[in-house]
Amino acid sequence: MEHPFVINFPKEQRQESASSEITEMRTLLSELDHRYMMYEPSSYYYTAKRAMDITISLFFMALIMSWLLPIVALLIKITSKGPVFFKQKRTGYKGIEFDCFKFRTMYVNADADIKQAVADDKRITPIGRFLRITHIDEVPQFLNVLIGDMSIVGPRPHMLYHTSYYAEHIPYYNLRHETPPGMTGMAQVKGYIGEINMTRELRKRVQWDIYYLKHRSVWMDIKIIMTTFAHVALKMVGLQPKRNA
Repeated sequence: MEHPFVINFPKEQRQESASSEITEMRTLLSELDHRYMMYEPSSYYYTAKRAMDITISLFFMALIMSWLLPIVALLIKITSKGPVFFKQKRTGYKGIEFDCFKFRTMYVNADADIKQAVADDKRITPIGRFLRITHIDEVPQFLNVLIGDMSIVGPRPHMLYHTSYYAEHIPYYNLRHETPPGMTGMAQVKGYIGEINMTRELRKRVQWDIYYLKHRSVWMDIKIIMTTFAHVALKMVGLQPKRNA
């Protein structure tokens, strides 16, 4: 059974000296760096991963998006005012910003770049709710994959506002930027997807992202892609995939 890479977060001690805290943090960082770097994938992995990204993206865009795009675009335009696509700055590989594309699922609003969607969010349009449940809203990200800003598999990219906030509150958060962000990832197939409403929720996602960094391989990417399609199929028939611990 797979288990996430468990991060031993420093415990708070009220009367601990500043020098002791710094020493403890350096020890933890050194241990994490050593354990993480031991699992650097071989050079052929990056070539194979990129080839797989391009092949899957071209295949999907030619066979699926060619007819899906006009249908979704029409539904979006007749149900709400605004553009068909939503473009948002996200944090990518090595912390570099990029424009992430999605089908627009909300009414045009001023909080789109700083406030995440929540359950029963009134900003979400009727067709937008369906697009989110089925993840069809993320189909335009295949273009991000072709450009090279994203991969099919990797840690999900967060909006810039959240990246800044999470990096300050979650130790080792920025390690997830050591690989290109993905349309799906290990945390997502383990059930950590959608709204983040607890610190523990985010920590579990980061732990699974680091697990992916340690064990990534072409076979693991294939398994994640297959599991993602299975989860999407379950959601389309009204079933909810189980969440792993």
